[in-house]
Amino acid sequence: MNKIGKYEFLAEPFHCDFNGNLFMGHLGNHMLNAADFHSSARGFGMKYLMTIKRSWVLSRLAIEITEMPSQYSKFNVETWVENAMKFFTSRNFKVSDENGHIYGYGRSIWAMIDTETRQPTDIFAIDNGAINNWIETDYPCPIDKGGRVKMSTDAQFVHTINTYYNDVDINGHINSIKYIEHVLDLWPISWYQEHTIRRFEIAYVAEAHAGDTLSFFREQTAENEYCIRIVRTDGTECCRAKITFKS
Repeated sequence: MNKIGKYEFLAEPFHCDFNGNLFMGHLGNHMLNAADFHSSARGFGMKYLMTIKRSWVLSRLAIEITEMPSQYSKFNVETWVENAMKFFTSRNFKVSDENGHIYGYGRSIWAMIDTETRQPTDIFAIDNGAINNWIETDYPCPIDKGGRVKMSTDAQFVHTINTYYNDVDINGHINSIKYIEHVLDLWPISWYQEHTIRRFEIAYVAEAHAGDTLSFFREQTAENEYCIRIVRTDGTECCRAKITFKS
């Protein structure tokens, strides 16, 4: 079996925005699906991990694109493990069309947790460190790994939202992709009529659950660059995001 997995998806029309382009949230969701398909076929996927009270949790995600797949178009998501450490592993993505045209790339960091203690657990304990057999270091992913999203005390409060059933995933916390969708909703449609997303990165810090109120703080850090901090009901910071737009 190849170290790199390649999976075909369809830009369904109801997963596309008013411009007929795939929503960033749905692209992120397809990347996460590709990651699960890849890991499951190689023996360390979610379905197996749940039987031993383990689970993958997304820690960081960065997506950089030049354009989005348009409605009804088929596209491929390639994914591979670039590195593995005791508690974290890095996984990359490449998005292209049927003819090899590249839409963009993604980088992600994952932790494996104990589903009872919610604490990180040893990745190498799974099948005697079998994940090491699938590491691919030579396949290029030419985008920045990203880093800590730095924000000052000048970040402005934008609004709060409530969380419900549809926000929660199989791990029992607010779904990683829902944060992306909520962040992008901080700008009106009129903004997206003149701007497209060039890069989106998000770092997850703490879990939030159904019933939590999420507060959003935004700060412009450069031309067409914004950072966002999301804080849950008890004041704990859940995640930070950085978005670069192209006008």
